[in-house]
Parts: sequence; structure tokens; C-alpha cells
Amino acid sequence: MTLIEILGYVGALVVGLVLGLIGGGGSILTVPIMVYLIGLNPIVATAYSLFVVGTTSVFGAFQNYKKGLVDVKTAIVFAVPAFIVVYLTRRYFVPIIPDVIFSIDDFEVTNNIFIMIFFALVMLLASYSMIKGRKTIVPKQEQNLVYNYPLIAFQATVIGVFSGIVGAGGGFLIIPTLVLLGKLPMKKAIGTSLFVIAVNSLFGFLGDLSNIDINWTFLLTFTFISIIGILIGSHFSKFISGRKLKKGFGYFTIIMAFYIVYRELF
Repeated sequence: MTLIEILGYVGALVVGLVLGLIGGGGSILTVPIMVYLIGLNPIVATAYSLFVVGTTSVFGAFQNYKKGLVDVKTAIVFAVPAFIVVYLTRRYFVPIIPDVIFSIDDFEVTNNIFIMIFFALVMLLASYSMIKGRKTIVPKQEQNLVYNYPLIAFQATVIGVFSGIVGAGGGFLIIPTLVLLGKLPMKKAIGTSLFVIAVNSLFGFLGDLSNIDINWTFLLTFTFISIIGILIGSHFSKFISGRKLKKGFGYFTIIMAFYIVYRELF
């Protein structure tokens, strides 16, 4: 095993720890680790990220389901349109992104640069969500909830495109949507979002199976180590303030986003 592989697997443990400690942000670390540390192509890295995030979210969703913190009906309403868009994005849109999108003099914006810059923009949105925090919203008459299906479909499309292009779970978009449109209390919105993220990510990964060659040994090992990290992080999250960690990670995410822009453009 090479030093790069060892560092990559250490990164996998860190990804799991972050997910376990603050309940999100895994893909924010997964893609840069796979691109800049392991040296994978961004398209392959985002595909691997979907598998890692999707698989680890299954474990998180199951734990929350046992605690009664997953609203299955709402999860299905939100997940169905979203995972269709994620799948279509990975299966048909990502493969047709041209190798060179446009050029300015001698500088060419390739599909790899486009994906990483787009990813950096998503990181900035996620960092804002983590730093600002979430207000507690009390749901009104949850039992008589009437879903606004056109609005849900629009939100799901936006989330699906974001998740499909950058290989992210999109929790920072899904949770506010579940609170505002699904009228779920915050804890149940977080648990339900893990269910939606798991479905979206794994269906998105299915869209990649016919487009890229998968190194299953590496991917399964990375994912297994991430799951170990989640279990460790979940244990220590009982003794550490998740809110302070999330805000700190939000500022770290901003630094990483600017680093990615600098790395890709300069």
C-alpha cells in the first residue's frame, strides 16, 4: 500500500468522523480528498462520493428510523422526483459535458475545472448554512399537511441537479425544504433527510455504472473506513457541542472552497 493510499484511507476516517460529529459535510471532504489526494478524475470522484455518502447515509437513516425520527411518507414524496433527476443527471448529462467548455485566450475551461468550480460554489452555500445555523420552526397541523407537489418537484429538481453534478448529498438544501414544505420538526427533518440523501446518492451512483470503471476494492474499503469513522464520531458527539463544530467546519469549508478555485484557475 502506497503512502497516498494510506493518506486517502485516513481521509476516509476523517469523512466519517465529520458525518458522525455534525451530521453532514461528508461529500465536502470526500471529493477533494479523492481529487487532490488520491488523484482521481473529478467525474470519477463525484461518482465515488455518491456511493460513499449514500451508503453511510443508509446507516444514519436506519439509526434515526429506530428512534422514530424518519417521516417515511414525506421522505418518499421528496425522494422520488429528486432521485429521478439525480439519476438522469449522472446517466445522461454529466457524460455529455464537453472536454473543453470554453476558452479565453490560452486558458481552457475543461469539464474537470467546471465540475470543481461548481463544487466550490456548492461548498460556499453549504458553509453559509452551517455558519448561520438553523432556526427552530414549529410545524403547524402536521397531521393535516397538504403537499405542494409542483413546488416539491421544483425543489427536488434543483437538489437533484446539484447532487448529480457535484456528487454531494445536498443535506444543506434538503433539510430546510423538509422543514418549510414538509412542516417537519428539525430533528425529524434531519433524520428524514438522511433517508432522502441515501436514496438520491445511490440512485445517482447507479447512473454512473455504465459510464465509468469502478475500482470496487478501493471504493468499498474507503466506504467501510468512513462507516467506522461515523460510529466513532456518533459516540463522541454526545460529549462535544455539534453546533460549535458545525460552525467551525463551515469556516473551514470556505477556506477549502477558495483553495479549490485557486487550484483550478491559477
